[in-house]
Amino acid sequence: MRKRVLLAAFTALAAATATFGVRLVTADAATTATAAATTAAQVKAPAAFTHPGVLVSRAQLDFVKGKLAEKAQPWTAAYNQMAASRYASLSRTPAPRATVECGSYSNPNNGCTDEREDAIAAYTDALIWYYTGNTAYAQKSIALMDAWSATIKSHTNSNAPLQTGWAGSVWPRAAEIIKHAYGTWPNQARFATMLRNVYLPVVIAGSSSNGNWELSMMEAAVGIAVHLDDKASYDRAIARFQARTAAYVYIAADGSQPKYPPVGSVDTRAELISYWQGQSTFVDGLSQETCRDFVHTGYGLSAISHVAETTRIQGQDLWPTVSERMRHALGFHTKFENGTAVPSTICGGSVVKGLGPVTEVAYNALANRLGIAMSNSRTYTESRRPQGTNNLFVAWETLTHANNPA
Repeated sequence: MRKRVLLAAFTALAAATATFGVRLVTADAATTATAAATTAAQVKAPAAFTHPGVLVSRAQLDFVKGKLAEKAQPWTAAYNQMAASRYASLSRTPAPRATVECGSYSNPNNGCTDEREDAIAAYTDALIWYYTGNTAYAQKSIALMDAWSATIKSHTNSNAPLQTGWAGSVWPRAAEIIKHAYGTWPNQARFATMLRNVYLPVVIAGSSSNGNWELSMMEAAVGIAVHLDDKASYDRAIARFQARTAAYVYIAADGSQPKYPPVGSVDTRAELISYWQGQSTFVDGLSQETCRDFVHTGYGLSAISHVAETTRIQGQDLWPTVSERMRHALGFHTKFENGTAVPSTICGGSVVKGLGPVTEVAYNALANRLGIAMSNSRTYTESRRPQGTNNLFVAWETLTHANNPA
């Protein structure tokens, strides 16, 4: 059986995947020209990172703060949802562990839920502080981050890489707001050391598992690299992210079948069909996990949107490059979520729905900023506002990204 020779370096991956075969459908020719000119070299780390700069920027935060002052919707309802959640409780007690053990589907669950939810709580508190100025929330965010940075040493068991990716995606969002907007954080350096030593070595290595794993891990790696001002890790993570994104969502420009994953042993059509959950008919927007279920597909699409948004904030915008895959992926999956019957050629005519609260970031970037018509995605997104949290790594994105032009 033919086996592809695995690439030895992520820089080679960057060169091999610089162009995804994108056919943009945008509001103007200028956007198409921008996408055509986008290369891997242009999305390397900026000369200086922008802070706060992981998923949300200062301008985005200020836009929402202004809308909340006006009591405008959907931001006010989204804020109230967040403020009423358990993550916003000032009486929350952090539950750090030196070793977080997570088996398949978090069984065993020794600290897995605690870690993820403390990270979401730290981010929630940071957002509330920014929007309200109530320093008690900044201090609670700091207390949560300090508790974990003083304790955690490793993640173990089969889900350790994914758990590291999920928690590692959220911690930098909170840390960016506290360090660069609040500013008073005596143990910030210890927290940075935790990210560098406990999280980054795991996530930067990537994964040959289902694509949502590696995409979440690259989201964590990119966010951590921004927070640490680590250009080398940023470049390495972005290169792997580009390769995995191209292999996760199919578009017709790929040819008769999806791209092979960037690592692992899948390198024949038969193996590829098995990896794509038995699906042998490929249509625009189908993902590697569509026929598994929409929940895991949503994880992957969310991670893609988060990384693309962070690159935009950093001045190296990947949205034009991933727009064709993402517009099709969102439209394809939200169409079925909205009630369209599943044809027999897709997953045998039956899918497991549950995409989740994952569309706001991409819908805002593609429909509002790039002017791409996305009627299915709009129906799904607007009918589910305010989109809250999946209790893993997605949180409050109607609040932070709905109709946000910043």
